[in-house]
Amino acid sequence: MKIGGSLIDQVPGITRALLSSPSPVLIIPGGGPFTNLVRTLHAPENESHWMAVLGMEQYGWYIASFGIGTSPGLQVPGRPTVLLPYALMQKEDPLPHHWDITSDTIAAWAAYRLGLDLVVLKSVDGIMKGNIPMEQVTTPMTCGELDPGFIRFVLDHGVKTLIINGRRIERVQALLRGEEVEGTRIGTTF
Repeated sequence: MKIGGSLIDQVPGITRALLSSPSPVLIIPGGGPFTNLVRTLHAPENESHWMAVLGMEQYGWYIASFGIGTSPGLQVPGRPTVLLPYALMQKEDPLPHHWDITSDTIAAWAAYRLGLDLVVLKSVDGIMKGNIPMEQVTTPMTCGELDPGFIRFVLDHGVKTLIINGRRIERVQALLRGEEVEGTRIGTTF
């Protein structure tokens, strides 16, 4: 599950939902205000990439401060755990270093490596077409809700993905109970 940086004010409720669920979840942190600062610096792409990954790690520590364990390695956890991505990304360096690839695609890569489905929590009801959330995306497209590389990556790598509104805690709770929730599915049926 990727927790988008725009949900930083929702982290207390999201972590309560995760901790009360029997589902083990590997949490991939977004970058939020930490990577937003990096964007304003206009540093070269390589250095910006690593500073942004460190921003994800800072957000990960913030999520962990609500009682969630951490891991520097990519593994399926036994309980909710935050991936601290910097050391892993430095070691494997699997993705290009530019702003078309952000924590969204890093989360997709982690799900792909583990052979898992991906849930992305954002501040919107899904990928929007006009003012209406799309139910499903099966072909590459660009959108304002995800980084430009994300949809192509999940389609090319067969990562079943669901985008839901993390501001609607009841949806997160329902999803953790295994219920069908409103959002955008990318790829085959989630």
